[in-house]
Amino acid sequence: MTDSLLDRQTGVLLGTRNCRQDAQLDTAQVRVTDFIPTQPVADAEAARSILESLDRTARRWDTPAGDGTMAWRGWGSGGPSVLLMHGGAGSWRHWTRNIGVLSRDHTVIAPDLPALGDSAGLPEPLDAHAMAATVLRGLKEVVHPNAPVHVAAFSFGGVIAGPVAAALGDRVQSLTLIGTGGLGPPNRSIDLVRVRDKTGSEREDAHRENLLRMMLGVPENVDALAVEIQEQNTSRARLNSGFMWRSTALADALPSIHGHVHAFWGEREMPDRSLLDARIAVMRKARPDAEIEVIPHVGHWACYEAADHMNAELLRIISPA
Repeated sequence: MTDSLLDRQTGVLLGTRNCRQDAQLDTAQVRVTDFIPTQPVADAEAARSILESLDRTARRWDTPAGDGTMAWRGWGSGGPSVLLMHGGAGSWRHWTRNIGVLSRDHTVIAPDLPALGDSAGLPEPLDAHAMAATVLRGLKEVVHPNAPVHVAAFSFGGVIAGPVAAALGDRVQSLTLIGTGGLGPPNRSIDLVRVRDKTGSEREDAHRENLLRMMLGVPENVDALAVEIQEQNTSRARLNSGFMWRSTALADALPSIHGHVHAFWGEREMPDRSLLDARIAVMRKARPDAEIEVIPHVGHWACYEAADHMNAELLRIISPA
């Protein structure tokens, strides 16, 4: 692309035709880490401010997706690049407690997957490979085609990260999976509280209950920031990704993925530990060399609930020895 500026250290393409930046904001003067506490946030207004500040400091790209565009955000200017892929009914906000720490010395890139967040949907029939192809197409406009990349994925993001990482070949330095789907049965089954018809405090209470049932392991960790992320994510979601979460898209891709593979699960990921053990067995069979950890007292959303631990592990994985 002749009208792009390439950061030669990271391989990230800056100032492409699809890049949107706020000319009034000097992002070099903003410390992203100032906006991202890893301790509980009690106030809803403070939670919204954290998310708005993080969004405001991001570089932005729009790449083709269906009849519209796929939204990408980036922070930091070090290298190599770290691609973060969010979970189902989510957006880049799933990584709120990780972006600041990771972007101190790396370039963090977090897309909204199709039909989620700010991204347009894709035509039917839709599967993990169609979504992965859209991500790969967009990634070419964000990161130089030869640049190395680390990939980290949460939940449904792991389903798409599998085919993406396999297609990237030896460019992939590592693949980190957190509470991942895409391993086929067995799967957890969770009844959720209906939120759509509720408003005000009743809606917040429903989000809190769903977060505790589905995402977080300890009630004290269901804070105002988690509730606000859940509200912003689910209100934008137009895709029920459950059928892809239950697929074997990741398991099928794992044997051909270059780089180290790491998998993390929260101990309270599933109501029955035997189900979690069965999923770990699938991972070990597909990728015997994978480094696997179960984090005590933590639920599904480990990159949020155990942010300090996960940030340390992610830095260990993506930083040179």
